[in-house]
Amino acid sequence: MFEFIKQDIEDVILVKPKIYGDNRGFFAETYKKSVFIENGIVDEFVQDNHSKSSAHVLRGLHYQAKPYGQAKLVRCTKGRIYDVAVDLRFNSKTFAKYVKVELSEENKQMLYIPNGFAHGFVVLSDEAELLYKTSSEYAPDYDRGVLWNDETINVNWGIDFEPVLSEKDTKQPKLSEINKEDLF
Repeated sequence: MFEFIKQDIEDVILVKPKIYGDNRGFFAETYKKSVFIENGIVDEFVQDNHSKSSAHVLRGLHYQAKPYGQAKLVRCTKGRIYDVAVDLRFNSKTFAKYVKVELSEENKQMLYIPNGFAHGFVVLSDEAELLYKTSSEYAPDYDRGVLWNDETINVNWGIDFEPVLSEKDTKQPKLSEINKEDLF
């Protein structure tokens, strides 16, 4: 059904669904509440999002401040991305560390990102589409972010091109400038 692979940061989990394929195509379960709960993912997902991005687009690093923090279950249904989760749990031993995985339409893997993390991704293909579940609804007044190239976090995005950024993402604060009340 699924393989759950814990990442270097506690509670971040790579989920590999079982793919049933033949010459007609494929079938895969992408979420099954009982199995996810058995494997430590107990969040109730309340909103689904669909994102499409062009080549070289980098989105992030985004999160929602307390009390509207979001756990996410992210998958790439078209194209290829590097997906990044940054630990913003202030008292965590892995605070400001990150996990980076490749998600693609070919590998059909998903990344579970717990509440208390910032999330971002960069597109490696001509375009990419992501579907992701969140554990709380979008709350615009609690929308926050960290600068994508913050020196403290120092994400190795693994790219050799200048990323395409939104104006919002070019103006995000550095981790050192964030109000600690907004962290987890």
